[in-house]
Amino acid sequence: MVKKSTYIKIMRASAIYDLIATAPFVLPVTFAFTWSQLSGLHQQLGLAGTLPDPHVYMILLANLLGSVVVVWSAARLWLNMAVLGRFDAAARLLFATWQIVALVNGASMVLAAYLVVELIFGFLQIMPISEQE
Repeated sequence: MVKKSTYIKIMRASAIYDLIATAPFVLPVTFAFTWSQLSGLHQQLGLAGTLPDPHVYMILLANLLGSVVVVWSAARLWLNMAVLGRFDAAARLLFATWQIVALVNGASMVLAAYLVVELIFGFLQIMPISEQE
């Protein structure tokens, strides 16, 4: 069980992480730069899996995802409500599920770094909250 004030800090930290991790996916130009950096990291580390060249639909979906997550992060930071952490936990566990599916199907292991963070924040945000401070 975690104190409500601690839970809010966890939720806010997850929102800040999301802003940092997904803002580069919001615009086509920032996505292109970020994707080239991830591709370089994948090659430099000799990771398993593939990181394909982006195409128009991949860029569109990355931009949509980035936009939605940035707005969702801002809502969690602005509203500062513990219940939003519960919804975020559900979203993270769904994201983690699809990331695992992608990894099993040959996605680059670069994705594993994102997966670890999703799982950590997902599980932290499903912990029971104590109403006592």
